[in-house]
Amino acid sequence: MSKKLKAALLGASGYTGADLLRIGVLHPQLEFTALTANTHAGKPLGTVFPHLDGLGLPQLQQTDDMNWQDFDVVFCGLPHATSQEIIAEIVENHDRLRIIDMSADYRLRDPDSYQKWYGNKHIAPHLQEKAAYGLSEHYREQIKDARIIACPGCYPTAALMALIPLANAALIDPADIIIDAKSGVSGAGRGLKQNTLFTEAGESLSPYAVASHRHSAELDQEISLAAGQQVAVGFTPHLIPMSRGELVTCHLRLAEGKSVADLRSELKSRYDAEPFVQILDEGVFPSTSMVRGSNLCKINVFEDRIPGRAIVIATLDNLVKGSAGQAIQNFNIAFGIEETTGLQQVAMFP
Repeated sequence: MSKKLKAALLGASGYTGADLLRIGVLHPQLEFTALTANTHAGKPLGTVFPHLDGLGLPQLQQTDDMNWQDFDVVFCGLPHATSQEIIAEIVENHDRLRIIDMSADYRLRDPDSYQKWYGNKHIAPHLQEKAAYGLSEHYREQIKDARIIACPGCYPTAALMALIPLANAALIDPADIIIDAKSGVSGAGRGLKQNTLFTEAGESLSPYAVASHRHSAELDQEISLAAGQQVAVGFTPHLIPMSRGELVTCHLRLAEGKSVADLRSELKSRYDAEPFVQILDEGVFPSTSMVRGSNLCKINVFEDRIPGRAIVIATLDNLVKGSAGQAIQNFNIAFGIEETTGLQQVAMFP
């Protein structure tokens, strides 16, 4: 494919929207021709994100002013529940248009689960059959042809990259999974919230949504599929005082007769050919500084001091591999473009 595909971005004033543009503007086969941000409509993008000024990107506009016939793909960076009606209208009335959704609206296969975790009824559950869960390395075949590609949440992306191969190979006890997760403040979005103010979040590490975080539904869904049985994982997220980055520490019970070496061997075998996933050398601790600004996920396995248990740690940039970068990766898969195109960023350090 040599021509540039025309893209719209809904919700260009959020952090994930900004990172999608930062990465996507250099993609040789992607051109953003429309950007929406209803509260900033009529403004140049540079007045909202000065670091994106001078890139030739279009002025921000209202979603109602969009002509969907003008695009090949729509990236959706709106909050959950706000994009359902728009996506439904696009899919039902514009046959060729593909949707890459970075919200939670089409991640859960069961509409009842969506209502339970997100507090409102899904208005277009019939479109769920047209959606693929966009965990790139595990659902390529479904992503290739899906009308809607539902990019996973940042926490599930990190945890599932570490856990799906192990659950699928029956190397761990799926009924005994505890995920201790930490994310930079950008994971909470750009909206004004007291707990993300500098004076509240700075120099403070705090848990939130204890035993109630919505990403638990994705984790349960995907690990249950991998394990072939219904499971519920223990999951506790924490806010750390930095702008971006994510690290999950997964505490696991080994299946009978299995070892930490088996876990390492399975992960290395599963991801050996994957350009964006690296299993680190034995004894090397993953850290957010290894992946900052990149589409990489780095994983390692450690033996617990408690016999029969293991610790698996994964890290990624919550705005890139955890959202915008994975969206570009899914765009490449969906349109038959070399998967690494536009995603060769080396991690930023320090």
